[in-house]
Amino acid sequence: MIYVSVKGERVPALGFGTWRLSGEACREAVEDALSIGYRHIDTAQMYGNETEVGAAIQAAGVDRREVFLTTKIWPDNLAAEDVRRTSEESLRRLKTDYVDLLLIHWPNERVPLEETLDAMMELQREGKTHHIGVSNFSPDLFRQAVAHAPIFCNQVEYNPFVSQQALLELARLEDALLTAYRPLARGEVLSEPTLREIGARHGKNPAQVALRWLLQQENVAAIPKAARPEHRRSNFDIFDFELSEDEMRRISSIGQRERTRVLR
Repeated sequence: MIYVSVKGERVPALGFGTWRLSGEACREAVEDALSIGYRHIDTAQMYGNETEVGAAIQAAGVDRREVFLTTKIWPDNLAAEDVRRTSEESLRRLKTDYVDLLLIHWPNERVPLEETLDAMMELQREGKTHHIGVSNFSPDLFRQAVAHAPIFCNQVEYNPFVSQQALLELARLEDALLTAYRPLARGEVLSEPTLREIGARHGKNPAQVALRWLLQQENVAAIPKAARPEHRRSNFDIFDFELSEDEMRRISSIGQRERTRVLR
């Protein structure tokens, strides 16, 4: 496993995302992911699967302290009283006393950012979350957040097709984590010629190359979702090879010539 060191915390760089996993399939997937060796699990209030994620962590027999667990507050719940109420509901569903990381899922201009962050910091002081952060925040909003609170993470879409250079530079400047969701671009990476060529050289598939590219970057973690067991295992099989500097540059150039996702 590769770890990312941020603000004195070591975070497993490869996590398991649970968006669009639900019911028994979600519970089985998370339990299987933990048995494979994943130790970073990502969920959210909006996913509707916190109960299943919590049950899986308990059933897996893994020490809770070994699992870096993230959940996210939905934008409708960012007023101070709603932050507390819904976060405590999340903890009950997850069957845990704390999460490792609590994020604002999306910004909501109708609620002052400072109000939300103050409520989250209060939960942090109480030990109900170890760290607080944001998701889908633009560079400007991220700057506003870090000026007010100890922001640990910004979770955004990031993959070889989507450049996030500005946010990466800010994350490194602030010693924050940038967590890449949709790291495999919903399967688009599988047909990308550069990734296929580099993968053939290493005996790896394009998805494994894309994930390795992310994990070799400073301050970056990735949380691929995989509904099928074989994909969960394949995504985890990326720790026995390393990309060269030239290969890293070639993959980075894909996003620069394809498209840049600018969060406004």
